[in-house]
Amino acid sequence: MKRIVAIIAFCAAMLTGMAQTAREEIKANPWLAGSNYLDYDRQLPSFKYTKAPKGYVPFYFSHYGRHGSRWLIREDDYERVLRPLRKARQQGKLTREGQIALRQIEDFNKSTYQRLGDLTTVGERQHHGIGRRMAEHFPEIFVKTKHVAIDARSTTVNRCILSMVAECEELMAANPTARIHNDVSDALQFYLNQKREGRVKQLSDSTGRLRHDFSERHTHPERLMQTLFNDQQWAKDSIRQRQLMRQLFEVVINMQSHDGAPDMLNLFTDDEIYEMWLIANVGWYVNYGAAPQTLGVMPFSQFNLLTNIIETADTCVALRKPQATLRFGHEVCVLPLACLMELDNCGASVENLEELDRYWQNYKIFPMGCNIQLIFYKPKRGDGPVLVKALLNEREATLPVTPTATPYYYKWDDLRSYWTKKLRDFKVSQNDK
Repeated sequence: MKRIVAIIAFCAAMLTGMAQTAREEIKANPWLAGSNYLDYDRQLPSFKYTKAPKGYVPFYFSHYGRHGSRWLIREDDYERVLRPLRKARQQGKLTREGQIALRQIEDFNKSTYQRLGDLTTVGERQHHGIGRRMAEHFPEIFVKTKHVAIDARSTTVNRCILSMVAECEELMAANPTARIHNDVSDALQFYLNQKREGRVKQLSDSTGRLRHDFSERHTHPERLMQTLFNDQQWAKDSIRQRQLMRQLFEVVINMQSHDGAPDMLNLFTDDEIYEMWLIANVGWYVNYGAAPQTLGVMPFSQFNLLTNIIETADTCVALRKPQATLRFGHEVCVLPLACLMELDNCGASVENLEELDRYWQNYKIFPMGCNIQLIFYKPKRGDGPVLVKALLNEREATLPVTPTATPYYYKWDDLRSYWTKKLRDFKVSQNDK
């Protein structure tokens, strides 16, 4: 696990390269503050990849991806915002801005009927783009190989299944001879969407007070209440102001998941947008990251998924034939998996949560449509070690072992040994408790 010293060094290197702070990035692109609601296509990389070592070609593609943009999930997500605003309207307590906000959300709410959690057209488009770029960037696997075997599996949730379909449609379009096997079953849930259990669940359940206190410190609803309501004493007596601010922000920031939805971010100032993101960043970190506040065990919720990735790779590496394994699920898997795999600085351990934004930014890990890709390379001729490169949201990512002379390329045997030992040591530690 990468410790804070390593993270400080990483950040120093980034600052040397004139990297923006999280506050600067979010000010330039406020939609980043959506955390797991971020539209994948709002942060696409340049796709200028490091060339493979001379004589090496890609032959196996291993992937885990989250579904694309969606409607909000919970039945009350929209109504809990509408109720206090409607109450204020009935009593004549809304400002002009409050009336406009209520009308916009009421109009949008009509589209949510029986749609909660569904994939949106934005989400479908994200996965068509990802699938198309897979074929473009790795044609040796997906395009040039006749009858290439592609095994695609999804959790049983509709938005994940449709995301899988969108990517597979692009791969089939790129290579009509491809043999794509799709599978959706409860039998796959144990690794595609593993439930938290044991020590991981116990520690997750213990974070409520920590997250609540941080959230309260960083929620300042006074200005927003003045924007929405014309009677501040009434608002204090009648509205749960901090709660409304956070819930309204969730509705507003997820508008980026929809084509034609109203842009309501002007309800919030730059500072308020940043504070809302800080709250989400800390909440996701202590619940899913390698946080010392939860003893660094949260990423091991993806023990079964990383095990599956390793074991499946072993079979495909032994065959050394062009093929691909695609897995589709959720951000609650991608985020801890990226931390468990220690991609870039995802495995950061940060003691002071008030400084977390300097070292760890959730929007770089798990936007809508987020994905982790491992690409395996072999020599065109003769013997030689199998190499692997990792992409996090299609950006080249570092791995926790020594790279080859070519940056971003690692020996699979080294990486496999590192991850296998990490999983084994965790299992032993849990059995000893």
